[in-house]
Amino acid sequence: MGIIYEDAVLIKEAERAGEHTVITVNCPDKTGLGCDLCRIILLFGLSIVRGDVSTDGKWCYLVFWVVGKPTTRWNLLRKRLLEVCPKCTPSASGIFYFIPEFQQPRPPQIFLLKFWCSYDRKGLLHDVTEVLYELELTIKRVKIYTAPDGRVMDLFFITDTRELLQTSKRREETIKSLKVVLGDTMMSCDIEVAAPEVASCLQSFLPSSVSEDIFSLPLSGELSSGVLASDSVSIVVDNALSPSHTLVQIFCQDHKGLIYDIMRTLKDYNIQISYGRFFANTKGNCELDLFIMQTDGKKITDTHKKNALCSRLRMELIHPLRVDVVSRGPDTELLVVNPVELSGRGRPLVFYDITLALKVLNISIFSVEIGRHRIHDREWEVYRILIDECDCLSATRDEIKECVRKKLMGWE
Repeated sequence: MGIIYEDAVLIKEAERAGEHTVITVNCPDKTGLGCDLCRIILLFGLSIVRGDVSTDGKWCYLVFWVVGKPTTRWNLLRKRLLEVCPKCTPSASGIFYFIPEFQQPRPPQIFLLKFWCSYDRKGLLHDVTEVLYELELTIKRVKIYTAPDGRVMDLFFITDTRELLQTSKRREETIKSLKVVLGDTMMSCDIEVAAPEVASCLQSFLPSSVSEDIFSLPLSGELSSGVLASDSVSIVVDNALSPSHTLVQIFCQDHKGLIYDIMRTLKDYNIQISYGRFFANTKGNCELDLFIMQTDGKKITDTHKKNALCSRLRMELIHPLRVDVVSRGPDTELLVVNPVELSGRGRPLVFYDITLALKVLNISIFSVEIGRHRIHDREWEVYRILIDECDCLSATRDEIKECVRKKLMGWE
């Protein structure tokens, strides 16, 4: 027996204030499915406060209790969650069979959005980013230039979740939405397919002034007897409780995208969660119990593998994003760094949160560069935001760093 594909994702919206919306996923399993689902939930700006995950290796059942917003588009969320669920189809006998995904999805087509504004204003870049977010356009890279006469040219390399940006109707919708936000300041706006040589070279130059130390922040504490602990993170690995699974118990401070960070790490290590339960309490802490195994169906007994997994989990829990404010010659630069999944996908809403924090601080952005770089055998997404030097007096470097970090971590 099985279920109809359209019923693989069910969403029960909260009926009263203070209640949580419940998202249920019941579909064939695949390694990394939890990561893919949590990434979409994060992309829609939702917080997971509780979750249950179980699978027999072929079929899985996941339940997420989330905190929604009045503007949450639940039908669209359900559609996006369905898109990452493995499909199944009924046979003549009525039994449902899993359709394996032998082919990797083709990379999305990259478009160049270019527009000129007659002058800049504080918060303009965030307003544009918010429009693109609402239209489900993903920002891959940004170049912002401010001319001596005050005019601003913005270059956005974007992809379209709906895969419709090649149509004139979708382009007109995007330009019209930008016009509403930019008003009479918009001088011109154009959307075109990015040239192949441009689309294949989205990695940008990382200057020597950017220290590699930000990619390898030190961690205090050492692994001892299966316990990796610090003031905010505790990770316990137990192979004695289950004959076939390794139990990983995590206690840490909650932050935006916490479950995604854990799921992403396990997916990158090709580890499957057979059963898991997690919840965040009112004090801002999160507890997780995860029964995991390797793809060969065995528990993790190798000490080196256990230590490597714990170290990576601890790094992702303490420093899921790196934030710093540095000198770039006579100017001030905000630097934000986050790791990229092995699948090539970056963390959602990073640029959205950065621009929102700077808008709150009433700080103008002079230029922006977003690129990807391979450091220490990992790919990183690097955001370099040059701040208008006239605005540096309105907030200290520490205040800018703290505000951006809190916005990214959801500690508002």
